[in-house]
This record gives sequence, structure tokens and C-alpha cells, in this order.
Amino acid sequence: MPFDPSRVDCWIFDLDNTLYPPSTRLFDQIDQRMGLFIQELLCCDEMEARRVQKLYFHDHGTTLSGLMHYHATDPYEFLGFVHEIDMSPLAAAPRLADRLAALPGRKILFTNGDDAYAARVLAALDLSDSFEAMWDIHAMAYKPKPEPSAYIGMIEALGITPETSVFVEDMARNLAPAKALGMQTVWLDLATDWGDRAKDDAAIDVVTDDIVAWLDHTIAALADMPPLG
Repeated sequence: MPFDPSRVDCWIFDLDNTLYPPSTRLFDQIDQRMGLFIQELLCCDEMEARRVQKLYFHDHGTTLSGLMHYHATDPYEFLGFVHEIDMSPLAAAPRLADRLAALPGRKILFTNGDDAYAARVLAALDLSDSFEAMWDIHAMAYKPKPEPSAYIGMIEALGITPETSVFVEDMARNLAPAKALGMQTVWLDLATDWGDRAKDDAAIDVVTDDIVAWLDHTIAALADMPPLG
């Protein structure tokens, strides 16, 4: 079925490389600091740290999950270290803020990052007031997207009805669990190396490469629809 915005009362958004573009290279800074953390933890060189980092990311959803599984890493210590980055590449996003505000219903942030980091990103984008709630890696009990428990926990804790929700995400693999639970889905295809990994076309309702343009189209479509009831 085609995407139907008229039945959406909850708009769920990923954070990194979704609310801001990959061109900011913000994750490059985080990636570098992950490597430094692993080098110190395992007393290894940069090449080995890189191998371990990517292995854990692909096998466990996040590097942190792998570190916790194999090395009992303290998540607060790890996240505090890797998120100590320069936010200056980010800029206020007034067009995005305006369109988020125009969406009818709830707006939720769903991120594999932590709340402290997400708050800094939202502040830099001037989107701090755009979301009513956040579901982060701590709330997920460190079982990140695409683990089904991350989605189920959010749905239950925040009182979300999947059938009247839509999830917007730049990593295609993270959409399949949302679709399986009944959500509509939007893949933000930004032609990144990781974005289309494990992509399941059946789990994607909309593909766009411009979140603001998609929101423009969605808001215009809603304006043309008769009220429900």
C-alpha cells in the first residue's frame, strides 16, 4: 500500500544522518574517538582497533554493544568519551524545524545514541523543542536498532500505536522491525556506504533523499485531505 499520512498520529525520527546531512562528517569524529577508546582498552594499534570496532558494529548493531558483550565496558564511560566532539559543523535548521512543527500529532526521537549527545545535536540544530520524547540507547537497555526489543520497548513505554505511526531512518536495515510491527516507513537514502546494507524493499514504503522536501510533500498532501470522521 502507498504511504498514507492521514493515518499517522506519531512521527518517529532517527537522529544521526537523518536530521542533519552526512556531509557534516560528525560521525567521522565519533568514529575516530571509538578507535582511540578501543586502542586504550585493548592496548592495540590503530589497525586492530579499527577491525574490532567494525566487527562489533556489524555483529552487535553498535560498537558499544560488542564492547559490553566481550569486555564489560561501562556504557556511560564509553559514550561520554566518544561523544566528546566538536558540534560546530552543525547549523540551525529552521526549515526542518518549521516542517516538524507543522506535522499533526506526536514527534519522537529514536536514536542509538545517548540522551546527552542527542540533546547537544538538537541544540546545535535548533530543534530542542521539536520532539516530545526520546528513546535512546540507555532506554533500549543497550540493545540497539535493529533489535526488535528496542522498538517494542519504545512502543510500550511511550504509548505508541504502530499502525498509526511512521518511522524515518537513514539506515535501511533499521526499518524492517518497524514495518513488522505495523509502522509505515521512510528510508532517507543519502547514498552512504552503510545506508543500504541489509535493505529489504518490502519493509520500505517511501524512499527520499531530502527529508525537508518529503515533509513539504507530506504536509501539502495532508492539507488536501478531508478531515477524518
